[in-house]
Amino acid sequence: MPPRQTESACQIVLGTQTVGYLLRRSARRTIGLRIDQRGLCVGAPVRAAQRDIDALLHRHADWILDKLRAWREHPAASTPEIADGSTIFLLGEAWTARLSPGGRNTWRAEARTLHLAPATPEHTLPLLNRALRELARRDLAERLQRHAARFAVATPPLRLSSARTRWGSCNARGHIALNWKLILLPPTVVDYVVCHELAHLKEMNHSPRFWSVVETLCPDWRTQRNELRRLGRQLPNL
Repeated sequence: MPPRQTESACQIVLGTQTVGYLLRRSARRTIGLRIDQRGLCVGAPVRAAQRDIDALLHRHADWILDKLRAWREHPAASTPEIADGSTIFLLGEAWTARLSPGGRNTWRAEARTLHLAPATPEHTLPLLNRALRELARRDLAERLQRHAARFAVATPPLRLSSARTRWGSCNARGHIALNWKLILLPPTVVDYVVCHELAHLKEMNHSPRFWSVVETLCPDWRTQRNELRRLGRQLPNL
């Protein structure tokens, strides 16, 4: 039977600051750090010694404090209130939401207008979420096919992702996952993410050779990567 995952709230003093973090022990093999909407999260093997976890935190103290400072300066994304006539930005264009309450939880999109017919007000956000995911699937599939052709490779299978901290991934079998929230970003940024994952079909790493492959598909990848980092922190919580 695999070890059971556990979570606990912990603290450590880094420099002159007391830092709280969430420690999650699971069947993983290494100790990892990340900053998400909860703050600092540490993933560790079930049997990892606390002294080893503390040592890693101290080694990366500057990175942790810098990232936590940036995290505090950017408050958590808010959940939007969608009303009839609300504006939603999709792929850099302003769309208008039109609500028809008392409907059958259906939607349709035309002429940069998203028509939503929620059964009750409580169904509005889930219905919007469903509509955006389907629009994202259509758009991302088309972009993946187009850029794969430029790269002279077969279009790989696409999986839509809801990952909180990752925009895309490519596994060893050449299957690509793309985050549906990319539809909320400008098309040049979306194209960068698609090209980034396609480049992994030739280089399954982030070596200089990998970035040279990215550059053949997306010459301004540095600019688009910076935009992704900046805009990604501002997306609404949908």
